[in-house]
Amino acid sequence: MMLLAWVGASLLGGCTAASVLSDATVPTGSAKIYVVERGWHTDIGLPVDGISSPLAPLEHDYPGAQFMMFGFGERDYLMARDDSSGKMLGALFPSKSAILMIALRAPPSEAFADQRVVALRLTHAQVDRLAAMIWQALGKSANGLPARLADGPHADSAYYAANETYDALHTCNTWTALLLHNAGFPVNAHGVLFAGQVMRQVSKIAALQAAQTH
Repeated sequence: MMLLAWVGASLLGGCTAASVLSDATVPTGSAKIYVVERGWHTDIGLPVDGISSPLAPLEHDYPGAQFMMFGFGERDYLMARDDSSGKMLGALFPSKSAILMIALRAPPSEAFADQRVVALRLTHAQVDRLAAMIWQALGKSANGLPARLADGPHADSAYYAANETYDALHTCNTWTALLLHNAGFPVNAHGVLFAGQVMRQVSKIAALQAAQTH
């Protein structure tokens, strides 16, 4: 059982290498987004003033928020915050998913100062595509609004139903990488399962972007 638990933990959150595409130029008129590594998981943070419709209605419940963080996960595991081997192993098989949304009144680099946080520059069009893809990923209620499941573990946070299936080959980190890749940003999502694979790529890109601005 201990071995199975270790395998489950590794698949949910270990670290392996992934390649980074070379095009990491800083776009003109760009917006800053954040990728945050929180333990085994990664979240993506969008600036509230840069989020356009249809995702904008989520802002209304959190006046004063500057950033909105989104993280994908297996529904039972994410909402239970349970690190037991049973929950880990259950999350390896195709199952329902959820998205944790956290509204922040400060930049993620301040709100998660004890975590690994990387800032990236994307075009406004890329941020719009990110917001549209997150909206598509959210499960909807009969009224067409995101289906809220429960309050989240942090102040100003909530769990929402997600449309995608979670499994050992489509993790929270796969989701983060795919969002960036499908928005047209040079992140390679192929084979990405672990937080370290995402963070190594975005850290390298952030360093390249920083070098261009000096």
